[in-house]
Amino acid sequence: MPVSGAARASGHPRLAAMAFAGGSTGGSTGGPRVPCVGALVHDDDGRLLVVRRRHEPGAGLWSVPGGRVEAGEDDLAAVRREVLEETGLHVMVGLLVGTVVRPGPGGVLYDIRDYACALAVTTSPVAGDDATEVRWADRAGLKALDLVDGLWDALHEWGMLPR
Repeated sequence: MPVSGAARASGHPRLAAMAFAGGSTGGSTGGPRVPCVGALVHDDDGRLLVVRRRHEPGAGLWSVPGGRVEAGEDDLAAVRREVLEETGLHVMVGLLVGTVVRPGPGGVLYDIRDYACALAVTTSPVAGDDATEVRWADRAGLKALDLVDGLWDALHEWGMLPR
């Protein structure tokens, strides 16, 4: 997996190892866009942090932590906030890995930008406000979960599937 100069300059080996020149997956061009972010957090064993969504879209399905970018918030702050709210974990946000556009209710489009992240402090995740469950998943475990549409394909395309 290629490592960009920005990842090397970050000085954090986990972020550098996870860096990838991302791409765009899925989507449509119509409808109002809602800016969203996602966090691709891998642990030292190469497992991916996933949450079971409490609310629509995708209630009951598994996804990576993330959500809407709030007014006045940049992507990096939104990623840190969403991971903390959904899992209780503090992360360092790395490079943009890729983007996806997913349809929402009423014709809105969720414009989701996914970022590589590393744990700032090693602690155990705890399901928070928008998650009913949280866990670390290896590749086989992730494949066995009922995932939100397009997650497996995007992670595969970006080289971000867990080990």
